[in-house]
Order: sequence, then C-alpha cells, then structure tokens
Amino acid sequence: MSSTLEQIAEQLIKGKANDVRALVQKAIDEKVKPSDILNKGLLAGMSIVGERFKKNEVYVPEVLIAARAMKAGTEILKPLLVAAGVKPIGTVVIGTVKGDLHDIGKNLVGMMLEGAGLRVVDAGINVEPEMMLKLARENNATIIGASALLTTTMTNMKTIVEAVKAAGLSGKIKVMIGGAPVTQAFCDEIGADGYAPDAASAADLAKALLKK
Repeated sequence: MSSTLEQIAEQLIKGKANDVRALVQKAIDEKVKPSDILNKGLLAGMSIVGERFKKNEVYVPEVLIAARAMKAGTEILKPLLVAAGVKPIGTVVIGTVKGDLHDIGKNLVGMMLEGAGLRVVDAGINVEPEMMLKLARENNATIIGASALLTTTMTNMKTIVEAVKAAGLSGKIKVMIGGAPVTQAFCDEIGADGYAPDAASAADLAKALLKK
C-alpha cells in the first residue's frame, strides 16, 4: 500500500503529471485514505521539491512542472477530500502590490503554499491594499502574502500592514512579504509579520505564522 504513495511522491518530483494522476487513482482504488494520498503522496513529494529548490538543486522550471503534476493529482482527489472533511491547514491571500505587474514569483509562492497544504486565494497583480484586505476577510484568511519586484512599489507593502492595523485585525491577519528587493530589515521597518527570501521559505513561513 505504502509503495503506491511512495510512487506518487517519486513521479511528482519527476513532474510526470499523467503518472501521478494514474497512481492517485490506483491509491483510491486500493482504498487508501484520501488524507494519506494527499499528505504522504502529493505533499510529501512537493516538500522534497521545495527543499531541493532552496538548495538550488532544482530551478523554477522543475518546480513548475512538479506543481503541475501535483495539480493533476489533487484534481481527482479534491472531491474525496471534501467528502472526507479534510480541510486545508489555513487560507492565504496572495498578490503583487499596487503598481507592480510581476507575477512569476507570486505564482511560484502560490504553488509552494498549495504544496504545503494551504488554500490559496490569488488576488493577481497590481492589487490595491484595500482589495487584499477585502479578500482576506471574505475568505477567512489568516495570512496576506504581498509580493513586489520593484523598489518603487515596495512601499505599498507598508500600506497593507497599515490597512490591517486600521481595521483592527493586527494579529488576526498576518502579513508576509517577499520579492527581489525586499529584505528582513524592510520587513521589520514596516512592521510586517514575516519575510521570505524565496518561494520554498515562504511556505515554511506561512506554516509558522499559522501556529502563532
């Protein structure tokens, strides 16, 4: 039984979407618990991809291919997870801040967050701070993830932190930030709850923030 789950993880790491889909179906037919297929198969594989990405052993294209394979597996699994009452560990709203049109980093973070078992609401690019907050409230999200690739748009991250404060939601909704020009010092300066240097670290950070 466990061998099917190991195979799911292995094929996911290789980015073989069709094989992952077939193996997830096989595991379902073998009556493996949907939560085990998710955690010990799909997410286990994705976390290895995340670790390798952090160590620069694999790069963005491999991560994207692995994420696509994970999506193929979760599509079959989703109805069963819902029926079994398996809930995501938390909800995160992600978006690229107002004035910034870059989305590759944001998309990668979204995939890593999903790969860590979170529900992701993608607000897109050039997002107004009020919109981020509105989506967080509507989706009961406990984390807002803001991305920026330009030094000129980074200041809009501060606006998001201030919007959360003004709404009296500090502590209830955590703000994490990232992007090429963003640093831990900037994070401390604007009062955000966390900073991640890359997509794999962003998933770890989100999990840590959920526990706080």
